Amino acid sequence: MLQTFDTKNADLLININGELIHRHQAGISPFDSAVQGGDAVWEGLRLYHGRIFKLNEHLDRLRGSAQALAFAEIPSHERIIEQIRKTLAANKMTDGVHIRLTLTRGVKITSGMDPRLNQAGPTLIVLAEHKPPVYDKSGLTLVTSSIRRFPPDCLDPKIHHNNLLQSILAKIEANAAGADDALMLDMRGFVAETNATHVFLVQATRPRDNQARSGGSTKPPRTQDPIVVTPFCHACPEGITRATVLDLCREHDIPHAEKDLSLTEVYRADEMFCTGTMGELAAVTQVDGRTIGDGQPGPMTSRLSELFRALTETQGVRVVD
Repeated sequence: MLQTFDTKNADLLININGELIHRHQAGISPFDSAVQGGDAVWEGLRLYHGRIFKLNEHLDRLRGSAQALAFAEIPSHERIIEQIRKTLAANKMTDGVHIRLTLTRGVKITSGMDPRLNQAGPTLIVLAEHKPPVYDKSGLTLVTSSIRRFPPDCLDPKIHHNNLLQSILAKIEANAAGADDALMLDMRGFVAETNATHVFLVQATRPRDNQARSGGSTKPPRTQDPIVVTPFCHACPEGITRATVLDLCREHDIPHAEKDLSLTEVYRADEMFCTGTMGELAAVTQVDGRTIGDGQPGPMTSRLSELFRALTETQGVRVVD
């Protein structure tokens, strides 16, 4: 899976601190914190028919991450939305758009990691691109990475920061293995997420054989309603799309749970899918050479995808008139 250049993005105007600049001229100072040390936070947004889905939730997470990093100044939601509107209008965008928000600590007076050197800032970047969901919905292949996700006592994953080296190293391994993405474990060996998305399994719940045969019954065990499970957020960010899927399960009486998941549970799952703003919901059909389920997107994945699509068609904050 490799994204390609879309000619519709050839003349994008990038918004940097309120100034619209052609993509070939856009840039930030070498003294900016994002350049100096990856000292920045970010969000990915998606525009559907003039509305941004879960915009306030994304901006809440951006603010929370900036607060955790002790940014001296954080733009209000209103100010950020104003700059998003300005960027979309300048690029004549109404639908099928992915927006990358970046907020850095700002510009330093001299090179160094000390936040006290930041005496101008923050820097707000709004990058909007024509970009449909990036994942192949017919089924992704994953390979387990040797790179582990940090636990909260090393670097809290609730901080949605710009230091993505763990993800990049894992993606390099996936590329070398010919897989679409990498599955990443936490320091205990349980599943955390992929290098770019959260993951869900669909497990069929079956009675134990001895219970099914009680009373001398010779009938085979009956498969009960499947359960949708996802890892705890101990070693992965609090995903907006992940939370939406769990909300849909609650709303539609779909059995679901958050739990520690081992690789064995992944291999024997009936279905698997990943979630994220960039790619929405996408089925996973192979992990580490094992076929998941029957090797095709499953019925629960399809059902939740349709329910998610219904939300994005009708909900969101309008930013394009």
